[in-house]
Amino acid sequence: MAAGLVHAVTRSCSQGNMTECGCDARLRGGGSAAEGWHWGGCSDHIQYGTWFSRKFMDHTLKNMSTSRSSYTLSTMNQHNSEAGRQAINRTMSTDCRCHGVSGSCAVKTCWRTMAPFQRVGTYLKDRYEHSMQVTERSKRKMKWKDQRRLHVDKHQLIFLNKSPNYCLEDRRRGIAGTRGRRCNRTSTGPDSCNLLCCGRGYNTHVVRHVQRCECKFVWCCYVHCRRCESMNDMHTCK
Repeated sequence: MAAGLVHAVTRSCSQGNMTECGCDARLRGGGSAAEGWHWGGCSDHIQYGTWFSRKFMDHTLKNMSTSRSSYTLSTMNQHNSEAGRQAINRTMSTDCRCHGVSGSCAVKTCWRTMAPFQRVGTYLKDRYEHSMQVTERSKRKMKWKDQRRLHVDKHQLIFLNKSPNYCLEDRRRGIAGTRGRRCNRTSTGPDSCNLLCCGRGYNTHVVRHVQRCECKFVWCCYVHCRRCESMNDMHTCK
């Protein structure tokens, strides 16, 4: 959410939809004449978007309860929110446009631009897959669960408790599990049997499907249909 807020506000700044900000003009005029390029165009002003995201989100977190558990959760959320904002900066790229006779590209004008948000999401998903568990040591300090890794940087996502196992039924937590869930044997997405069945395999059932088909209007006045049957495979998780 923090990354999305930075991205949306910064995009609005670059498109001229906000009066408080515009393009980032700090790079203009720089570059390398020897290499035949200079900064220009409309670089995305992520500094304003980052400031807005911090003000909007961190203010809410600071107003949370000052209890010990709430402080720890708030500290984790603030850290992860900042990691989300930094993801926008880390995925930025430099775009250039050529100038010259007949497209010779004798001179290039370059500017900094944000990556599409899908790429930012992919980056954050990778950060999520490599997130680190931390535990509370005191009200003002947090330490790594794995004592071999004591350093945490602003790009690393952290978590306090491991997620429950959603593959297995747990009535106490309201988790239904995936046993008996219908899956798609040929899919590679989240509905695939390999993923949804959590490696337990799946059962194949032959299902008889009856429906009306080849319907025609008969004068006057009714619809006449044939009764069609088909046999389909249905796969459910073991």
